[in-house]
Amino acid sequence: MDYHTIRLQQQEGLAVLTLARPEVMNAMNRRMRAEIAHAAGALQDARVLVLTGEGRAFCSGQDLTEAPEGGDLERVLQEEYLPMLQALQDCPVPVIAAVNGHAAGAGASLALAADVVIAAEAAVFTFAFTRIGLIPDAGATWLLPRQVGLARAIGAALFADPIPAAQAAGWGMIYEAVPEEGFEDRWRSRAAHLAQGPSQAYRATREAMRSGAQGDFAAQLALEGRLQGACGRTSDFAEGVAAFAQKRAPRFTGR
Repeated sequence: MDYHTIRLQQQEGLAVLTLARPEVMNAMNRRMRAEIAHAAGALQDARVLVLTGEGRAFCSGQDLTEAPEGGDLERVLQEEYLPMLQALQDCPVPVIAAVNGHAAGAGASLALAADVVIAAEAAVFTFAFTRIGLIPDAGATWLLPRQVGLARAIGAALFADPIPAAQAAGWGMIYEAVPEEGFEDRWRSRAAHLAQGPSQAYRATREAMRSGAQGDFAAQLALEGRLQGACGRTSDFAEGVAAFAQKRAPRFTGR
């Protein structure tokens, strides 16, 4: 697929997907959603994926100038947003959202769909759906209560107040807020760390953590056992043990 609304750059295990409609604050249209879904499933030798935005915004949400046919928002969510979000969930490598600026509406939902969110301190999250007579969507009603608790999730949705990055970090909504001047260096160093790490262990960790947020204790222990058994048979585990014994940094290969 030729990309027109995003850029995908891949080098040394790092894939950077940049939302590239800065003239509309990277608002998502039909094509962008399809391109994000395609790119997340077409990574070549990548060991980490970073989502970020071009210009002053991460993503301002749905492009409201692109009206759905017949006003059918349910169809748009099922046929366009769901495949995009599912592609990120199914991505075989860790996904970092490097939120460089405003993340609003479905743009905030997109950021929270990543495994880790690192935001510039100047970034702001706004669940602005009620301002136009809608409910939070694109996964926000599932993601937000699990990350910040029900009281804060409902308040953020009803009032649609802007949530600064530092507050989002304090709430547990994102991993960390970073000063503007060191923002790109920080997310690149975090991404490089994951790109050099034990890929199968990361994949199993993501699966286990997601399951743990929903399942019962006994089932979770059984899943941990299965996943840990598989990790224990990898060459990365053998390398990690050897490096520990030899008091050196491990050289993981992702196998």
